Amino acid sequence: MPWHEASIMSERYEFVKLATAEGANVVALCRRFGISPAKGCKWLARFAAEGRTGLENRSRRPNGSPARTSAIIEQAVLEVRTAHPT
Repeated sequence: MPWHEASIMSERYEFVKLATAEGANVVALCRRFGISPAKGCKWLARFAAEGRTGLENRSRRPNGSPARTSAIIEQAVLEVRTAHPT
């Protein structure tokens, strides 16, 4: 019997497919797939809103950085650094 090799996407899709079936026990499925019920609900909501592409990993990078130095100050610092390398 060959090993069952599965990607994260195929596992998530299988979970969603089973969880959306008539009379499915989502908590038991979460236990079977080794995820929390909150995570299971998240995958179900994403699938309902976006389809299969909603199951892909998303970037965790923030949309903005309020404490980031402005481009003008950054350029001034780089100029001083270039002028005085030591």
